[in-house]
Amino acid sequence: MRKITLPPDYNYIGVFLTLDCNYRCGYCLNRFGEYRAPRAGLSGEEWVRGLNRLKARVDLPVTLQGGEPSLHKEFIYIINNLKPDLPIDILTNLQFDPEEFMGKVDPARLRRDAPYASIRVSFHPEVMDLGETLEKSLRLLRAGFSIGIWVVEHPRYREIIRRAREMALGMGINFRSKEFLGYYQERLYGTYKYNDACERRSARRVSCRTTELIIAPNGGVYRCHSDMYEDRPCAGNILEDNFEIIDVYRRCENFGYCHPCDVKIKTNRFQESGHTSVAINLGGETSDG
Repeated sequence: MRKITLPPDYNYIGVFLTLDCNYRCGYCLNRFGEYRAPRAGLSGEEWVRGLNRLKARVDLPVTLQGGEPSLHKEFIYIINNLKPDLPIDILTNLQFDPEEFMGKVDPARLRRDAPYASIRVSFHPEVMDLGETLEKSLRLLRAGFSIGIWVVEHPRYREIIRRAREMALGMGINFRSKEFLGYYQERLYGTYKYNDACERRSARRVSCRTTELIIAPNGGVYRCHSDMYEDRPCAGNILEDNFEIIDVYRRCENFGYCHPCDVKIKTNRFQESGHTSVAINLGGETSDG
């Protein structure tokens, strides 16, 4: 298989090992809108074969996520068999056995020069125990892993988030929060670049260009989270011999039904604010013919 070369301005490689999760958070963004995402998944060997084709900047990791990525039965195999020059980040709720993980994964494999931790623990007060989350995080930190805790700033959980921050920082664990995206009490929360992008009232034609590589559990490559979660046609598959990334604006008929992750204003890989995952030409002009 030939290499898959990423455009130099890509900011993220999202590898959705599985969309299964052991929790059902009421505000889960994976289920924003009509959820019809592909369920079939690649084997560990297929993931390794496909991801090892990627050719990207040395500062751009593959981020293993989900769902909960550790639910993939070959989660550790995938980590240990990706090529050494492919950095790895993990987004996880940490509901795996830390002793097994520490015994089988070298902390150096998940450590790189970056302004944020390689293992980013998603703490969800609605369903997770704070004490357990802190204890597991501390064990991994003391074992040499680059780890920090992230929490969504949901308005319902402000007090426990404040307490979690104090406790984590007091234990020497990096703790960060991120903006809540989605609906709560009939209000859409989030800071978005494009008006009405996520309102889900009516659709219009635009053209879009992504700065992220979004890979579904079946290896399908999607131009945005919305296309993946709603199972619209993908651009190809990382296991296809002739797959390549065509970096152009493409026609989209679904503006108004965007996913918050695609159009929220956020930081890029340098932690510079003002970035969005998808650039949208509201005039609808494309560059793909």
